[in-house]
Amino acid sequence: MATDPTQAPSSAAPTPKDSYVKLAMRNMVRKSRQSLVHFGLTSLGLIAVLLGLAFLTHH
Repeated sequence: MATDPTQAPSSAAPTPKDSYVKLAMRNMVRKSRQSLVHFGLTSLGLIAVLLGLAFLTHH
């Protein structure tokens, strides 16, 4: 019985051969919209913090 390589494994536990980076990349591809939203929010938050610090420390 052959398994479809595009299907995610039924168990939630990763196999020992899968690295953290490989699992993270797989999740980013699988949940691309959520990953892009989180990346955008993180970017906006970082820009807001940097602008806030620049404003507060401006002479």
